[in-house]
Amino acid sequence: MTKLRLAIVGAGPAGIYAADILLKAERKFDVSIDLFDHLPAPYGLVRYGVAPDHPRIKGIITALREVLDRGDIRIFGNVRFGTDITLEDLKQHYNAVIFATGAIRDASLDIPGIDAIGSYGAADYVSWYDGHPDFPREWPLDAESVAVVGNGNVALDVARLLAKHAEDLLPTEVPDNVYAGLASSKVTDVHVFGRRGPANVKFTPLELRELGELRDVDMVVYDEDFDYDEASRDAVASNKQVMVIDRVLQSWRKRPGANGVGGEASRRLHLHFYAKPVEVRTDDDGRVSSFVYERTRPDGEGGVVGTGELREVPVQALYRAVGYFGSPLPGVPFDEKHGVIPNREGRVLSKDSNERVPGVYATGWIKRGPVGLIGHTKSDAMETIRNLINDQGTWWQPAHPQEASIPALLESRGVEWTDLDGWHRLDEHEIGLGEPQGRARIKVVERDEMVRVSRDEA
Repeated sequence: MTKLRLAIVGAGPAGIYAADILLKAERKFDVSIDLFDHLPAPYGLVRYGVAPDHPRIKGIITALREVLDRGDIRIFGNVRFGTDITLEDLKQHYNAVIFATGAIRDASLDIPGIDAIGSYGAADYVSWYDGHPDFPREWPLDAESVAVVGNGNVALDVARLLAKHAEDLLPTEVPDNVYAGLASSKVTDVHVFGRRGPANVKFTPLELRELGELRDVDMVVYDEDFDYDEASRDAVASNKQVMVIDRVLQSWRKRPGANGVGGEASRRLHLHFYAKPVEVRTDDDGRVSSFVYERTRPDGEGGVVGTGELREVPVQALYRAVGYFGSPLPGVPFDEKHGVIPNREGRVLSKDSNERVPGVYATGWIKRGPVGLIGHTKSDAMETIRNLINDQGTWWQPAHPQEASIPALLESRGVEWTDLDGWHRLDEHEIGLGEPQGRARIKVVERDEMVRVSRDEA
């Protein structure tokens, strides 16, 4: 029987789902799958892109864990593609590769002053508060007023983790260094700016509701944003999700603190709609001093147009949360404009000739861009796997397909890789760190410590 040796680069949901779907698919060949990830632990953005106070979303890990714990997928963590192992290496050991590396960079916001001191990408802040091992251990939280530009779930996560009191995160897996940083934060006001109106936001009702549950934080919304046009009223009436979002926002209009009046909380979270980014202004030292936006209005068709009215809000820091962006991989075609690997239904295409690259596939956000939820990730993987199976005649013919050859290769290069047993050790270690304090876990942040625990080294 034909044997398929498959490498998957990226051990987040996209990569794990692809492996699971292939192993469960009807096929006329045996399958052997190796998952590679540059991080010592699996699960990708579920571990390093979801806020620590989102335990319900982190329940996805349970499903991913069940897939890995079957034992029919090998994991090689702490392996960097392009240095520890290359595309040419994969061709020598596998019949095909699927890239599932996601999108972790911030999309750009092209306005004057965006590179000022105190202007940050939301993804970097998320990586800090999630304890990503490749990011600094400290984060500057010395601003009292902060702007968050964007109207998606990431923008609300960032706003919530800026406005929330640190002690309210203690029951979660927040790393110790993150708790210490948030506890010393000087933030009093967080301003969230979105270009369109309340009926056209990109965040979900769950994310919005959570903002309103923050202790000692006033929700500030402004009456001028709720003079809906006919298109907005139709959206509220016809779309259940928009209806729920509107209901939540309308309830906040009745709270103390609405319109910035009458609130008694020590912190405030302001939602500004119809606000198109124009400029980040700076002080004499080049630091963020204010955010300038143009007031927009509905265009009658669900969009907005500018009014020409400029407004300025004093802030000392700004976070852009306008989307994620993929990163290029050594030797793999990459679309710089869209931040994805060019592909047709998961089959990777050469950048210049637009022809198929045999044996190379993509799935997840690096395939289609950073949009959609877990359901989209699964359908992505199904499409890619279907085409990989159908392409059997074009697979690579590896010179060294033996499973033992990969550990030998990594060992010869001095790579301290981690495996599934190592992840179990790290998982148990983090849970053990949290138990004395009644916490779900305390996440280990330092890469060397993650590797040491995973490899059971003294």
